[in-house]
Amino acid sequence: MDHEANPTSGKEPLNSGNELQLAMFGMGCFWSPEALFGHLPGVMKTRVGYAGGTTANPTYRQMGDHTETVQVEFDPGRIAFEDILNVFWDSHNPVNINDYKGRQYMSLLLYFDERQNDTIRHVLQNRKEQGKAEPATEVVPAAPFTLAEDKHQKYYLKRFPDAIEKLSTLYPTETDLRNSTLAARLNGLAKGYTSLERILEEIYQWSFEHREQQLLIDLIKKIRW
Repeated sequence: MDHEANPTSGKEPLNSGNELQLAMFGMGCFWSPEALFGHLPGVMKTRVGYAGGTTANPTYRQMGDHTETVQVEFDPGRIAFEDILNVFWDSHNPVNINDYKGRQYMSLLLYFDERQNDTIRHVLQNRKEQGKAEPATEVVPAAPFTLAEDKHQKYYLKRFPDAIEKLSTLYPTETDLRNSTLAARLNGLAKGYTSLERILEEIYQWSFEHREQQLLIDLIKKIRW
């Protein structure tokens, strides 16, 4: 498990007092899933990388038996793991992506402890009772996660140079940007999963000084999309 310090924590929302948790998924090309989960209130960080295989030092060009995955760090006081699981299964078709280009794009769910595994079984049972087909998803214990190259992190946000230029005043390094809750939301906006109005409404609810809050709001209002 790869945790990184966030030196810009003064510009990020505080959690609800609960310990943050990790979730990790493979559901096709990892660009869209990162934007999908990144737009959800309660998700604090998103990162994309390679997991689920045995090949040493995987890269995008030499992934071996790994799968493209998104790692989500979330606040369980704001969003339940059960809700994240339903977003996962409602947002891709495991049958269509399984075995496409080997394991690269397979439907993969990695759990970090038995509590998560129990929740997964509970959600699957509920979905079965609702008449939904059992997904062809490989469910396995969490495995080592290797960060993907920088160009794959917050991919859709990086397609807007003005957004990156303005955000660089708050998040000057790639690590800062990758760990930013705001960047996760704006990546979701760039992909079309959320709206600027929803992001601003959420920022007004973030628990930090009004001056910092207004700094973020003024900055993102100036971005040219």
